[in-house]
Amino acid sequence: MSKPKLTPSSFIGNQEEGVISFGSGQPDLPPPKEVYQILPHYRDFKYGQVQGQFKLREALAWHYPKSSAESFVITNGASEALDLTLRVLARNGDQKPNKVLMARPYYYSYPHIAQAAGMDPIFTDLIDGRIDIEDFERKIKDCKAVIINSPSNPTGRVESVETLQRIEELTSQYRVYVLSDEVYKDLIYVRQNYLIKGPHVVTINSFSKTYAMCGFRVGYLWSLDQDLVNAVIDMKSHTSMNTNILGQEMAYEATKVPSDFIYNQLEVWKKRRDLIYDGLKTLGLDLWKPEGAFYVLPFVGNSQEFVTDMFYEYKVITYMGDWFGAPGRVRFSYALDAKRIEEGLNRVGDYLKSKKKKASPKKAEAVAA
Repeated sequence: MSKPKLTPSSFIGNQEEGVISFGSGQPDLPPPKEVYQILPHYRDFKYGQVQGQFKLREALAWHYPKSSAESFVITNGASEALDLTLRVLARNGDQKPNKVLMARPYYYSYPHIAQAAGMDPIFTDLIDGRIDIEDFERKIKDCKAVIINSPSNPTGRVESVETLQRIEELTSQYRVYVLSDEVYKDLIYVRQNYLIKGPHVVTINSFSKTYAMCGFRVGYLWSLDQDLVNAVIDMKSHTSMNTNILGQEMAYEATKVPSDFIYNQLEVWKKRRDLIYDGLKTLGLDLWKPEGAFYVLPFVGNSQEFVTDMFYEYKVITYMGDWFGAPGRVRFSYALDAKRIEEGLNRVGDYLKSKKKKASPKKAEAVAA
């Protein structure tokens, strides 16, 4: 009997007993305790402002240069921010073709969101997990927008400051919008985050990763292009209207948490990064060392077979690289505690050994023939 075909939706939210999930990028670390303190007393359940609650936008403005509360839109996660921005750009009436450039491997939703907005995804292939700036320069001229994701999901790589500055120059020269997905900006192991700047930059972020608040679905976009911000607000007023106001209230409390909360979590992520990277290398897999976020993307050969067998036979969830534009690779999220990472690695090791044993008799038969 054939095994059912797996998709990302097969795994999201899976909490089956005995399953080790290296799947969705959902931090297992708890949110700061401050976000819960409002719950016993919170009573406001009316519609909120479409642009987002003012005090949350005002708090965010302290972290972005030349900003005010008017520079932000609070959205249902970073995905809605990206979706609304692309839909606005697709309808802005300029003469540029509706093409959006994105690096491959990419976050698996990017091409789908672009197409749903009426835009054509164009790809620039990464070299060793980083942008090939020469290829980028050749392709950016004919695009209306580009999506930058550093640190990257799924590679865990961080673009150099020099590359990001060159992207600033090129996109400014060709009047291309930059959608900078920075949901992992606080999870960088090698340097501080570099904020991409420019008149047509839209920075996208959320409270999901830094503060482990995925299920609250509170994201936002920031831009100094007020016309674009206003167009996004207008579109949001006809789609989802306001973002969850309880989630926004909790997000506001998160903005007041001391920075030590972020630094302490970063130390946990670095230890887990080292554990899974060293473990997969010891098992003989080829992969890039992550410099941020919480993903690794090893090469396994037949990724569909690997992901299917690991799930049905070993109760381990991994994501096919094909979903990210990286056939032959598999994405592991290390957003789980060290003991479960070690147990998962043991199961991966058992699987690889069993594959080797099955292959050995075939080799012996070939030699005998």
